[in-house]
Amino acid sequence: MRTTIPRSIALLATGLLAGAFFYTYLNIVPTFYEVPEQVHFTFRTQLMTHNGIVMPALMALAIIGAVWYAIVSRSHAGARNFALLAAGLALTALLVTRFGNVPINQLMRTWSPANPPANWKELLHTWDIYHLIRTLAGIGSFIAFIIAVQLTAGNAGKA
Repeated sequence: MRTTIPRSIALLATGLLAGAFFYTYLNIVPTFYEVPEQVHFTFRTQLMTHNGIVMPALMALAIIGAVWYAIVSRSHAGARNFALLAAGLALTALLVTRFGNVPINQLMRTWSPANPPANWKELLHTWDIYHLIRTLAGIGSFIAFIIAVQLTAGNAGKA
C-alpha cells in the first residue's frame, strides 16, 4: 500500500512525459518543416505558451514520483536503483529543456514570422538535437521505472 501512490504517480508522469516527447518528435517536429515558415513560427510560439506550463510540471512530477518510489522501495536495491535512474533521466530531460530548448524558444519569440533571421534553420536544427536528447531521456525514464516496478512485483503483497 505504501508504494501504490508513488508508483502510480511515477508511472503516469514518466509515461506521459515519454509519450509527449515521442509524439512531438515523430509528428509535430516534421510537420513544422512541412508548412509555410509563417505558420511554423506562429504555431511553434503558441505551442511554447502551453508547453511552458504543462511540460515542466510533468517533468517535476516524474522526478518526484520516481524518487518517492525509490524511498519507499529502499529495501529492494534493484527497484530503488532503477527508480533513481528514472528520476535521473527525467531530470536530464528537464535540464536539457531548460538549458537547451528554452533559450532557443525564447530567441524564436523575438523573430518576425514573416522575416526570420538568416540562420533560423541552423538554430532549429540545434533545437531538434536537444529535443531528441530529451525524448530519449524521457523514454529511458519510463522504461527504467517500468523495470523498477517489475522488480518489486513479486513483493506486492509485502509492500
